[in-house]
Amino acid sequence: MVGLDDSVHAPGRACGLYVHIPFCESKCGYCDFYSVPVEQLDTEPLLRRIVRELRVRLDDNPRKVGTIFCGGGTPTILPLEELTRLFGEVSRAGPADQIVEFTVEANPGTIDDSKAGLLVGGGVTRVSMGAQSFIAGELATLERLHSPDDIAPSVATLRRNGVRQVSLDLIFGIPGQTLDTWSRSLDRAIELEPDHIACYGLTYEPGTRLSELRQQGRITPCDEQLEADMYLGAVDGLCEAGYGQYETSNFAKPGCKCRHNLNYWRNGSYIGVGPSAAGYVDGRRYKNIADIDAYIRMMDVQGHAEAETEVVDTQMLMTEMIMMQLRLVEGLSIESFRERTGVDPLAVFKDTLNRLVDLGFVTVSDTHIALTRQGRLISDAVIVELAATCGDRVDGPH
Repeated sequence: MVGLDDSVHAPGRACGLYVHIPFCESKCGYCDFYSVPVEQLDTEPLLRRIVRELRVRLDDNPRKVGTIFCGGGTPTILPLEELTRLFGEVSRAGPADQIVEFTVEANPGTIDDSKAGLLVGGGVTRVSMGAQSFIAGELATLERLHSPDDIAPSVATLRRNGVRQVSLDLIFGIPGQTLDTWSRSLDRAIELEPDHIACYGLTYEPGTRLSELRQQGRITPCDEQLEADMYLGAVDGLCEAGYGQYETSNFAKPGCKCRHNLNYWRNGSYIGVGPSAAGYVDGRRYKNIADIDAYIRMMDVQGHAEAETEVVDTQMLMTEMIMMQLRLVEGLSIESFRERTGVDPLAVFKDTLNRLVDLGFVTVSDTHIALTRQGRLISDAVIVELAATCGDRVDGPH
C-alpha cells in the first residue's frame, strides 16, 4: 500500500468502505452500537449475507475505494476461516496501491499470533484496539471483560506480526475516575508507543445499562469540571508526548491520522455493509436494518437490507458539514463549503461568527473556520448555534 495525502477522499475522487460485524463476547454497559453477544450463535449465515451485500455494493459503486474499516462489535472474534473469507472478499474493493488504509477493530485478549498474522496477510494495515482504561475498577464499571494486563501483550502481538499502525481507545469521565487514575491510563498508553490514541468522553446513551444505572441513582457521573480537566490534561499530555491533535478526540503521531475517519469528518462518500451499517454515495444516504435475523431475511428476499434512505439536500449538507468538520482541529473548509453548497459561510454565519470570535470560541482564517481550545470544551453548543443559522436559506438536492 502507498501513502497519499489526506485529500484522498475529496468529493468525486474516492470513497470509504465500512463493514459491520455485530458480534461481541458480551455487550458493554455503555455501548449503543448495534452488537450482540456471540455466545452459541452460528456466525456463518450472517457472514454469507454480508459477503453477498459487499459484492453488490462494490459492483454498483461508481467510485474507487480508498480506505476500509471493519468494525463492530468485535470483528476479531470471528473464527479464522470466516475472517479469511471476509478479507478475501474485501480485497475485491481494490488493488493494494489503491487502498491507502485498512483498519480492523479489536479488543485486548481477542488477538493471538494466528489472528494477527491473518490480519496482516489479509491486507490490514491498522488495528484500533479498545483499551478504554488501564484501571481494573474502571473497566469493571464499563463492563469490559479484559484486564489491564491484557493490553500490552495484545499490542506486542500486533507489532510482532507486522501490523503497521496500532491505535488505542481510552475513555474519560468514568464514574469513580479521578485525575490521577486518568493520568495513569494515559501514561500507560503512551508507554506502549501506539501510533494513534483516541480519548472519548463517556456518554450515557439512551437504552444502555449504564444510562439505566444512572437514572436509578446507582452510579454518579463525573463532575463536568473534572471531565474538562481530564480532557485538557489529555490534550496537553499527548501533544507533549508527540501526538498531534487533529480532531476533538483523536491524536496521532506524524503520518498516522485515521484516513477513514477523516473521510467521515470531511463529509466524503462511503459504502456501508452489514447490519446497521450506513452509506453515503452521490448525495444518497442509506442505513441497513439493525437486526441480524431481519438483515438475513431482507438480503434473501430483496437483495438489500436498507431500512432507511434519504437524499441529502443542500441545507442538510450545510448542517452536516458544520457538525462534522468543526470536530477537526483544522476546522470547516471555507472553499469546500462554497463549492459543495453554493453558499459563502463567511456571509451566512457573519454575525454569529463575529460573536463567537469575540467570545474566544472560534477563529476564522482565509481558509477555515475552527474551534479554539476553549471552544472545543463546548463544541456541541457552538456547532448547534452555527447550524441553526442555516435556517431555510437554501433547498433542493446538492
